[in-house]
This record gives sequence, C-alpha cells and structure tokens, in this order.
Amino acid sequence: MAEDYWYHIAHTTPRQDWHSAKWLALNRKRAKIQRMATIETSLTAEEYLELPDSGCPTELVRGAIVPMNVPNFRHGKICTAVAGPLWHYAKLHQLGHVLSNDSGIVTQRDPDSVRGPDVSFYSYSRIPKGADPAGYAKVAPEIAVEVRSPTDRWASVLAKVSEYLGAGVDVVYVVDGQSRSVFVYRDDQPAMPIAYDAVWTFPPPLDGLRIAVRELFEP
Repeated sequence: MAEDYWYHIAHTTPRQDWHSAKWLALNRKRAKIQRMATIETSLTAEEYLELPDSGCPTELVRGAIVPMNVPNFRHGKICTAVAGPLWHYAKLHQLGHVLSNDSGIVTQRDPDSVRGPDVSFYSYSRIPKGADPAGYAKVAPEIAVEVRSPTDRWASVLAKVSEYLGAGVDVVYVVDGQSRSVFVYRDDQPAMPIAYDAVWTFPPPLDGLRIAVRELFEP
C-alpha cells in the first residue's frame, strides 16, 4: 500500500513540479521513513510504540516500519459512518470499547507486527470497563473493520485480514467504497459479501445493531 502511494504521487505530479519545494519535501520524508525501515528491521511492538511521531502514518510489519498513505476525505467519512453507530450502540448498552484512528493491534510476535484497523471493538469481557491498557492491548478485539482506500491493493488488505484473524479477532469487515459493499471474514470460512441494498448485522454482543450499507456511502 505504501509503494502504491509513492507510485501514485510520482505519476500524478507534473514533471515540471518534481523539483518544487513540496515535491522535494515529500521525497525527504519518504527517504527518512525508508531509512527508519532499513535501520530498525527488528523492532518489537513495545519499541515501536515508544518511537517519536514521524509525521507520517506507519505500521510495524514483521519488525520493520512500513509507511502508509494519509487517507482521503471519503475514507474518513466512511470510517465515521461505521464507528458512530458502533460507539453509540456499545455505550447505550454498556457492551464495550469502540476504537478508531488506527489504534494498534499486535498481530504477530517474533518478529512483531502491529496493525491499525480503522475501527475495532473490544467487549468488556475482554477488556473490563475502566481497565484501559497503557500500551497495546494484550488481547485481540472481537471485531476489526478496514475501510479500503482506492490506493489499497486487495492482496495487501487480505494480508491484514489474515493477520487479524490469526491474532484472535473473531470477525473482520472490509468496507469497499469501489463496490459499495461490505465483505465479512471469519477464520476458515469463505468471505461473505453484504450488498449495497442489504443490512449489516453483527455477532453478539452487538447482535441488536443494524446498519444499512447504503448509509455508509451516502453523499
């Protein structure tokens, strides 16, 4: 996903602008992140958590820092359309924690990987109310949601889905703006699509929540 981002930047920037201050700053940031990824090839999740903010979103993949693109307007809008109803329903019924903003999940150890889903849900049975961890949670959430950006390749998205399921996430949802649908993934089961005109339902303890898929993509 990161290389797709830089490839997109290179091929959508007019050649005459390649030496502009903005373009040079982008290249400096890219070089800095690549140096970090080269030098810090065996970071643990705990070491990664303590790193200063580089100014660019990243994930830890098998001990290496991988830069991510900054999501666009529509991506943020869809994330909010997912997180809002989840948060309201979970709070109303005192069910658990709803997290957004790519809050990290440790998906692998030795070497470590830390992935950041767009939205996640931890029931109070996994993390009790008032017992927020100081760092990354030691347990996986029941639900992880990824909103696929136009620059995200399906192979990269599915790799993350596999990591989430392997780490103990019960169900992973991928919201795809291109097909205007939601894909449901569970361990050792085929993907199940939820169409644009269908209703998105959830497993316990969120089984009373209903979200019309079309509402995620309304202008």
